[in-house]
Amino acid sequence: MRVKTDGRRQAILGAALQVFREVGYQRASMAAIAARVGGSKATLYSYFKSKEELFAAAMVSALDDQGQEAIGLLDPSDPDVASVLRRFGEAELTLLTSSDAIAILRAAIAEGGNSQLGAMLFKIGPESAWSQVRDYLVELQGREVLRPADPQILAAHLKGLLESGVVEPLLFGADPWFTPKDAAATAVDAFLRLYGAGTPGRSE
Repeated sequence: MRVKTDGRRQAILGAALQVFREVGYQRASMAAIAARVGGSKATLYSYFKSKEELFAAAMVSALDDQGQEAIGLLDPSDPDVASVLRRFGEAELTLLTSSDAIAILRAAIAEGGNSQLGAMLFKIGPESAWSQVRDYLVELQGREVLRPADPQILAAHLKGLLESGVVEPLLFGADPWFTPKDAAATAVDAFLRLYGAGTPGRSE
């Protein structure tokens, strides 16, 4: 019985990423990926249950380091919250506007109604990352930097403000309205005006 190893898994992800980039999700096959990595389809299926799962893992792995770097910028010990959020927002938008990220989003949208791919990509990508952002926002609420509100709503509103005018044009093949730096600055300003401690608003 062949033992599964992390090195083999990473090799499969690397080969899969190459194939997906070359031919796209629809035209990629498990057979082609197996040939690229030098193994059998049975080996691939012992690591990943489906092409959807392999695609999701391969694409997210390509963005994981950058994603974790962006999350790591949310330093709860830094008192300059506006600067922290701007740095995070700029890093997050730089990641989201990369060719790999746009490819992931397009595939998720295209396949979302036909398979589990869209839900899978969302769960291991944005949902996982933004749960960590939400935790940071909860810490800010505990320090009374942000006013009381549902932290899930806070995270959703920050995400929406950051991505507005940037991600959607790229999905359509158009130019973004703003640079990541400008988008992050205006989004954070609006967010803190809305939710900063001392701003008017209904407490939860």
